[in-house]
Amino acid sequence: MGSVSKLRTVELTVRYGDKIGVADVSLEIPERQVLALIGPSGCGKSTFLRALNRMNDGAIGVEVAGRVELDGVDVYGGDVDPVLVRRRVGMVFQRPNPFPKSIYENVAYGLRIGGRQKRSVLNERVEHALGRAGLWDEVKDRLHTSGTDLSGGQQQRLCLARALAVEPEVILMDEPASALDPIATERLESLIKELGRSLTVVIVTHNLGQARRVSERTAFFYLGKLIEVAATSELFEHPQQRKTQAYLTGGFG
Repeated sequence: MGSVSKLRTVELTVRYGDKIGVADVSLEIPERQVLALIGPSGCGKSTFLRALNRMNDGAIGVEVAGRVELDGVDVYGGDVDPVLVRRRVGMVFQRPNPFPKSIYENVAYGLRIGGRQKRSVLNERVEHALGRAGLWDEVKDRLHTSGTDLSGGQQQRLCLARALAVEPEVILMDEPASALDPIATERLESLIKELGRSLTVVIVTHNLGQARRVSERTAFFYLGKLIEVAATSELFEHPQQRKTQAYLTGGFG
């Protein structure tokens, strides 16, 4: 593809006690593209995703081996601050999780934590993030109402704006549309495609149609292993591995 890798895993293995969630996964994740992770439930997609920005840190019994490189630097290195990693590699979860604060304060939260307090700077960054998340026109006249009063689709875009406000280089999404209705899903998908022009986006999805619509590349996981990765159209139309073909044609999953 000729694209520069933004993230790269080298023999990444994640264990939960005696159970292996992800086994020896080596994967290049290109800059300014959308990569979809597909596979049946429990195959390691979300575990892999959470390992990319150290979201598994602190979970009891979790061990991570191998490397996760962000611009060539191992994010699990001893001198790397996981908080700074998560600032560069943001995350949007399966269900919207706005804070019990105003819409404005939801988006400004990460900026305040990072030491940005000047009102003019906050105003500018909040408006920009809400704009990128396709939400500004819908909420600009009620920024000081609670984020939890928004619809489900709006709440998910608010969480996306919160992640975007600190200007990450990568956005991870764990089934971000699974709790949304079709109209909200379509809106979110168009945003994901738009964000992929300027950011690296990695999305876990059970919806194969969604993977085809939003991503340039797709990786298929099965039983904790990376089975196949290719350009999305190539993987769906000409899968190289028998397991991939079986999954895509409904043989299991």
